[in-house]
Amino acid sequence: MAVTDFFAGEIATELLKQLFLISARAWRYKSTAEQLITLIENIQPTIKEIQYSGVELPPHRQAQIGMLFETLEKGKKLTEKVLKSHRWNMVRQLYLVRKMERLERTISNFLKAPILTHILADVHLLRANSDVRFDRVDRNLEMMSEQLGSMKIGGGGMIREAMKIAEATMEIETSNDSEKFGVGLEMGKRKVKKMMFNSEGGVIGISGMGGVGKTTLARELERDGEVQCYFENRILFLTVSQSPILEELRAHIWGFLTGYEGENPAPNWTLQYQGGFKTQKLVILDDVWTREALDRLTFNIPGCTTLVVSRSKLAKPESTYDVEVLREDEALSLFCLCAFGQKTVPRGYSESLVKQVADECKGLPLALKVTGASLKDQSDKYWEGALQRLSRGEPADETHETRLLHQMEASLENLDPTTRECFLDLGAFPEDRKIPVDVLINMWIEIHDLEEAAAFATLVDLSHKNLLTLGKDPRLGSSYASYYDVFVTQHDVLRDLALHLCNRGKVNRRQRLLMPKRELVLPREWGRNSDEPYNAQIVSIHTGEMDEMDWTEFDMEFPKAEILILNFSSDKYVLPPFITKMSRLRVLVIINNGMSPAVLHDFSIFANLSKLRSLWLERVHVPELTNATVPLRNLHKMSLILCKINNSFDQTGVDLSNIFPKLGDLTIDHCDDLVALPSSICRMTSLKSLSITNCPRLGELPKNLSKLEALEILRLYACPELKALPVEICELLRLKYLDISQCVSLCCLPEEIGNLTTLEKIDMRECCFLSRPSSAVSLESLRHVICDKDVASMWDEVEQAVPGLKIEAAEKCFSLDWLNE
Repeated sequence: MAVTDFFAGEIATELLKQLFLISARAWRYKSTAEQLITLIENIQPTIKEIQYSGVELPPHRQAQIGMLFETLEKGKKLTEKVLKSHRWNMVRQLYLVRKMERLERTISNFLKAPILTHILADVHLLRANSDVRFDRVDRNLEMMSEQLGSMKIGGGGMIREAMKIAEATMEIETSNDSEKFGVGLEMGKRKVKKMMFNSEGGVIGISGMGGVGKTTLARELERDGEVQCYFENRILFLTVSQSPILEELRAHIWGFLTGYEGENPAPNWTLQYQGGFKTQKLVILDDVWTREALDRLTFNIPGCTTLVVSRSKLAKPESTYDVEVLREDEALSLFCLCAFGQKTVPRGYSESLVKQVADECKGLPLALKVTGASLKDQSDKYWEGALQRLSRGEPADETHETRLLHQMEASLENLDPTTRECFLDLGAFPEDRKIPVDVLINMWIEIHDLEEAAAFATLVDLSHKNLLTLGKDPRLGSSYASYYDVFVTQHDVLRDLALHLCNRGKVNRRQRLLMPKRELVLPREWGRNSDEPYNAQIVSIHTGEMDEMDWTEFDMEFPKAEILILNFSSDKYVLPPFITKMSRLRVLVIINNGMSPAVLHDFSIFANLSKLRSLWLERVHVPELTNATVPLRNLHKMSLILCKINNSFDQTGVDLSNIFPKLGDLTIDHCDDLVALPSSICRMTSLKSLSITNCPRLGELPKNLSKLEALEILRLYACPELKALPVEICELLRLKYLDISQCVSLCCLPEEIGNLTTLEKIDMRECCFLSRPSSAVSLESLRHVICDKDVASMWDEVEQAVPGLKIEAAEKCFSLDWLNE
């Protein structure tokens, strides 16, 4: 969209003003102008929701919304010409009338297409993924329990308990049961709100030590009703972290403030608003470490307020709120919630002992939560031992944060050895990033020799003990859904603890070789010790762009490495040559945190990864596969997330079954250039799970799907261009789960669907079905159908014919009903 004096969202407003003038003054254009007014009034709420959502849409969505804004901009220029045209110039007037009619048709056609619906769905998804919102726990608890209930750990009951504990420890009821607030933060909310409302922009700070609740306070402010009203929901929350990519964050903030997506902000630009108009906007910067980072991320724009959350005081003292530790009564309530599930000391426990242990946490919410959870269901003797351990961990000359690490370490003593190792593994992931559960489970299965159910039970156990937090995509809730729909977050202090424990001893002797934060290159300490082999089983590297020269000083040998995690931020990346020496590598995770997919170089080293079992590629260009590609004979699971497929899956030139002869689980998510699956995928007879989700250009499936004899799970979520399912799908005799939700172009299921005698669940939310196959009454194993309310009645006959079948009329994941209000 061309840069104008108006924000993108203001173009529609200005266009409306001019259309009203045309309707009142120029009778030749009156009818068309009124039709345009109706269209634009209907589309305005959607434009504003997208503009003020505070999220960055994928490139293809940005292009689509850019087309709309470009059309509106052209319309604004056209209306200016209409208002300036002379009445007696009939040829000119006729020409402009036709242009106005063409504009009306263009906007009308855009609204009739499902593009805006898809864009709004992505907006809602990205906002939902931006943080773990505890105010949604009640709504999503049932979905979360069902999502993970297929694991053999009690039908999801452990998840229910874990999420309830998370909710309880974040909230304490006041005397008014309907009013809830973050523990010890109500006073802070009032003070920070007063500073924001009394200032006319500028920087306001929240400071305090790690674990004291700064981020919780910032999140409470973000969703506070008064704050949202004051800023008209124009709020952007960004986590900066210890190793930020400042230019990307700066561009993101600039786009939010100005609407000029993709423009490089000049350092000292000050926006000028016509007529003195200025818009109140709030930017919340969480986990800011340095003044330099803050200076780079703030703009001198009228009406813009920046709330900076940091362990140090980065704002002016008079504009900074220092988060205090909890009062004694608040601390005891939070501690009891985590230890006993209630806010007071229960009968049968020594109140004096409980208070002494709680006092050792010094009012720090994180210490109270972790310590309390670690003592749940323990004997008095264990409590006494814990008190002694906590007391010994507090030398008088240590800082609060160092003491906090000691307290956390003492709390880990209650963990069994495997659970403790799994906790330490979390240090392998970058700070302030969501960790896909899929990646964690794969790691733990391979390196700790756990069964899948046991690995997941460990995850839930860590959640119970407040050592991590589970979150999920609130759209989904299926028993068979991918682990990719669930993620893990961890407090910075807990990650610091994991790194503190992992980085003890000589670098070559460590079990985990981890980079605490993003650096330009690998730590020098690693290079200095490269003459001796490394014992690390897990290697985690976090850098920017790496080329061949950057790796020359690090000719390291990893004879025991089983897990390699490569995190980087760049549009190109040379893989480390020492991968060729990782003969025992079983899990490879490559994640690009940059803005665009990266090109990977030297992919030929994969030829040496004969034991590789799990491959996760995120935001990269998938290398082109040919029949000469060396097969990955032991690869069982492959996930391609936000990748560019390019010509990797050329339908005629490559046989995937030869390259991946044992692949059992294939996930392709948010790959916007995937148009069709190659037919050779149907020769992968070992494939049990095929998940193709959020691929907007996927138009068809291979005809010979019936050859996937082992397939049990088929997920085709949010593939809007998929118009039909091949009838061969009805020959998948082991298929248990079919997800076609949000495939808006699908209008029916194959008539022979009744042949799927093992099918247990169908998810068909937001599909435009007009009827269902008559053969569906033969689905004898069917137990659950999820569909929209307006089509639920179609399944009444099937519900009567199939005992135990549940028809769930699901609420829509997003709604456009408010457009008609």
